[in-house]
This record gives sequence, structure tokens and C-alpha cells, in this order.
Amino acid sequence: MLYHLFTYLDKVFDFPGAGMFYFISFRTGLAFIFALLLSTMFGRKIINLLQKKQIGETIRDLGLEGQMSKKGTPTMGGIIIIIAIMVPTLLLAALNNVYIILMLITTLWLGIIGFLDDYIKVFRKNKEGLKGRFKIVGQIGLGLIVGLTMYLSPDIVIRENIEVKGETTRVEDVLYSKHDVKSTKTTIPFLKNNNLDYADAFKWAGEKAQDYGWILFVLIVIFIVTAVSNGANMTDGLDGLATGSSAIMGVTLGILAYVSGNVNYAGYLNIMYLPGTGELLIFAGAFIGATIGFLWYNAFPAQVFMGDTGSLTLGGIIAVFSIAIHKELLIPILCGVFLVENLSVMTQVGYFKYTKRRYGEGKRIFKMAPLHHHYQKQGNAGIQAFFQRPIQAMPESRIVIRFWIVGIILAAITIITLKIR
Repeated sequence: MLYHLFTYLDKVFDFPGAGMFYFISFRTGLAFIFALLLSTMFGRKIINLLQKKQIGETIRDLGLEGQMSKKGTPTMGGIIIIIAIMVPTLLLAALNNVYIILMLITTLWLGIIGFLDDYIKVFRKNKEGLKGRFKIVGQIGLGLIVGLTMYLSPDIVIRENIEVKGETTRVEDVLYSKHDVKSTKTTIPFLKNNNLDYADAFKWAGEKAQDYGWILFVLIVIFIVTAVSNGANMTDGLDGLATGSSAIMGVTLGILAYVSGNVNYAGYLNIMYLPGTGELLIFAGAFIGATIGFLWYNAFPAQVFMGDTGSLTLGGIIAVFSIAIHKELLIPILCGVFLVENLSVMTQVGYFKYTKRRYGEGKRIFKMAPLHHHYQKQGNAGIQAFFQRPIQAMPESRIVIRFWIVGIILAAITIITLKIR
């Protein structure tokens, strides 16, 4: 809103200072500061309101150190994150940009699903929350919206990078087509031009290959949105773990959006140029500010939990942002923490069922799943699990910081892979 107001004032009245709003870096900085202030200054008021309404976390006794002390801690704090993202974005971003519209829809859509889940748990006293099938339907619905928008919108286009090679076959320059095109191509390391075209899987279909490629793309979008949002939900089990990990991923995605939306940096990295994606930096700034600000209250020992209201929203935002900038195939690296947490639960449950069916007694791979709880349990203490290390249970704060460090390493790898040929 402010962006449109100040651009109008600059064009019509040549208002002093209004021209600053043309600069994405200026608006990104403002979005970050505004989100940080909103989440820290107004976060306390929301926490007090949650406490007044007795919206506290219900804790199952899993035998973890310090676990029961968290009983009654306000939950549904994801509302703080959503407000701190939405308000700066609405004020400072170009609201006619299709990428910004997609991110706002994603934030509200998954925020509502998460809120309903928390509402049923807290007010209806139903520990199961929103039934899993309704969550899946909601995630699939968002995936369809994102995938079909990417397919149908005339504003979502690319300019493919064209390598100019010298006599030694070494790439000497990168040029771009003068025309914007709709494409099923995405960025991935190790392949020619760092591009992968989903339509190439259907070369046998001739002229229909592009249509089939879009169908495959939409299916991949649905899978990614569902997997990443659930992964963030699984990770939200220790104070500050999901919040800090999401902030790290947000910084990385902001960098990727900037280089993809800038023709010079895109050429340097030899990746496709994506007109219009630079505006996503404003959303990324608000996202980073909101998550860091929420850590003020969510870091150990937490004064508030984000609940599914926050975790599903954070995961969905990361997924859709990656898809919007055609970097969705980098998610296994960037979101490695979410991936491992998801896999730890899937393998634990699958192995337990298999061994119980075959041997009559269920066995575990980890002492406990998701993976972060494995490190909270003492090894060789009566739990029959394949992995017993570490023998000594680790403090919660140490586990969180080490997961953050792993997340930073994965973020760095995500960025440098773009230069790998």
C-alpha cells in the first residue's frame, strides 16, 4: 500500500524521498525492521492474550528432561509470525505482483488450516486436532492453486540462459533470450545450463510433451507443499528449532530470489533469469524479521509455542517460495533438517510395524522420533533401538543450536551448488 502511495506521489507531485520506494533493497530493509518490531513489541501483547484465554500447550509425558515444565505454555503463537509477515508485505510490496499474491495466499491458507488444528486441540480438548485427511486436502488445494497459477499466469515467465563457449568449450559468457516464455524448466545443479525441463520426460509425446510436463510440474508442486509443510510441523518439537531453521532457509531463499531476478547475477551464476521475482525480496525480508523476532519469545526456555498455526505456515511458505523461483529441486538440500525429521518418523514407524509383524515384537531404529527427540534420550537405558548413541542425553538448547549449524551448512551448500558444473 505504501509502495503504491509513494510511487504515485513521486510520479504526480515529485514528492521528496518518495523515489526511495522504487528500490527493492530499501523496501526489503524496511520490511525486515518492521516485521522484527511487530513480532517483538506486539508479540508480548498477543502472548498475554493467549495466557488470559488459557490457550496453553497440552503435554504428553514422553519421559524427556524438562518436558513437563512446558505444560501450560501458550500455544498458537504462530499468529504472531503471520501478522508480522502479512503487515509489512501489504504495506511495502507491489500488490499487483503475482509472486507476492501467491505468497500472501499461501500464508493465509496454511495459517487458517493450522489455526483450525490448534483450535480443535485447545478449545475442543481433542488431542488429535484437525483430522489428517482435511489437512492433506488443504495442502493439495494450495498445491493446485500454486501449480495452476504458475501454468496459467502470463506474468510468470522465464528467460533461458544461453551459454557462449570459446574454442576450449569453456563458457565465456551467458546471454538471455529477448523474449519471455512460459516454461516447465527449473534450476538444478550438475546439468547443462543448470536447467531441467519436466517436459523432457515426455519427449515421446511430441507436441503434447509440454502439456504433460505441466501436469507433472503441478503434481510435484502438490508433493513439495505437502512434504515441506509437514516437515516443518515435525521439526517443531524443541524450543526455537523450527523457527531458527526457517529463518536460515528464509535468508537463503531471499538470496536466490535476488540473483534470479537480477539479470547480471543470474548471468554470473548461469541460471535462468526470472523477471518479477525480485519483488519476493520484500516478502523474504518480512519472513526473516518475523521468525527472528518470534525467537525472542520462542528460544529456550520458550514463553510461547507457534503451534500448527505457525509450523504449517512456515513450511508452506518455504515450499511455495522455492517453487516460485524455480528452485524446488534444491529443497532436499536447503530443507535437509525438515527432510531428515520427516524420514526419521517414516522409517521409525515403518520399521516398527515390519518387525512387529515378522517377529511379534516391534523394534525401533531411533530411541525416539522425530530425530531431535532421539538426542534427548539416554542410550542403553532399556530402549531397544538400532542407534543408541549418544549415550548421554543432550540438553535441549545444545540440540537446537547444532541443528541450526547443520541448517547453515546446508544453506551454504545450496547456494554454492549453483556454480557447480
